[in-house]
Amino acid sequence: MNEALLKELSDVIEVRKQAAPQSSYVSQLMHKGEDAILKKVIEEAGEVLMASKDGEKLHLVKEVADVWFHTLVLLSYHGLRADDVLMELQRRQNISGIDEKASRTQ
Repeated sequence: MNEALLKELSDVIEVRKQAAPQSSYVSQLMHKGEDAILKKVIEEAGEVLMASKDGEKLHLVKEVADVWFHTLVLLSYHGLRADDVLMELQRRQNISGIDEKASRTQ
């Protein structure tokens, strides 16, 4: 997924969360609150696990897309965007996971 698409999805979520709940799924989730959004993230994560076990690659891709989308909704709920996560991933890019974990314990 490229940065432009993530930015576009974040922009769409920002617009839709302001819409009337009866006209927007994102708005419905936002109005239901954080617990409803978290429930969807967990539900979709479970579907990723099942799709992985099924071994159907297209099914797995579709379920991961659902997790990513609902995670973007969750970020938006907290006033964050995909760019915030991308910056964190960029910060970690040249750091070994072992070294990064060790730096937290020192």
